[in-house]
Amino acid sequence: MKVKICGITNLEDALVTVEAGADYLGFIFYPQSKRAITPQAAQVIVELLRMDGDCPYLVGVFVNETAERMADILDMCDLDFAQLSGEEVPALIGEPASPIFGVAYKALRPSSLTEAEVDAEWFLPPNYEAEIQRQHGAGGRPSLLIDTYHPTLRGGTGETGDWSISAKLAQDIPGLMLAGGLTADNVAEAVRQVRPYGVDVASGVEASPGKKDHDLVRRFVLNAKTAVVD
Repeated sequence: MKVKICGITNLEDALVTVEAGADYLGFIFYPQSKRAITPQAAQVIVELLRMDGDCPYLVGVFVNETAERMADILDMCDLDFAQLSGEEVPALIGEPASPIFGVAYKALRPSSLTEAEVDAEWFLPPNYEAEIQRQHGAGGRPSLLIDTYHPTLRGGTGETGDWSISAKLAQDIPGLMLAGGLTADNVAEAVRQVRPYGVDVASGVEASPGKKDHDLVRRFVLNAKTAVVD
C-alpha cells in the first residue's frame, strides 16, 4: 500500500514523513490553500530531501494552472509528478504536446459513480495499465486520485467520501489513489473496503493547517501499510 502525505510546508514535517515511510510527499502550489507553499520554499526542502538516496516521489499539486507554469515549477523544484486538482482539460495529461505529458495525473471529485466513470475515462493517462504494470512494487505515477466531492473546495476538507464509488473504480482501474477524510483511525478500514493502489492524506494528520502532527503521520503510515485485505 502506497502512502502520500500532502500539504508539506516545512522541512521538519518532510523529514518526519520520510522517516515514517511515506512513498509520496505533496507540495501544494495553490495560494488559496491553507497548506500552500511557494516554489522557492519547496525548492529548498527538496534539495535537502534529494541528498538521501531513498527519497520518496515528490508531487506538485496545482489548481487550474497553465501547463507551462506547472512544467517550470516541476523543473525548478525537481519534482516527479504534477497532480491536477482543478478543472483542467484532459489534453494536459493525454496529449504528447503537453509540457507535462507523462508526469501528470488528475484528481477527481465526483458526486456520483456515473460522473466518476465518465471522468476517469477522460482523464486516465495513455497506456496507464502498462505503466502501472511496469511500476508494480516500486510504484510511480498514480493513474488517478479520487477525493471527496465538494462544490467549492479543492480537497483538504477533512470530509470522508463515498468509499463505494472509489471501490468500484479501484476494481477496474489499477493505480487509483484514495483521498478524502482519511485519518490514522479510519485508513485501515478504507484500505480494506476500497483496495486502492495508495492513500493520500493532508488535514487528517495535522496539528493545525500546514503543520503536521508527527505521531499522527507515523500512525497513519503504519496503519495504511499494515491493513489486512481479505
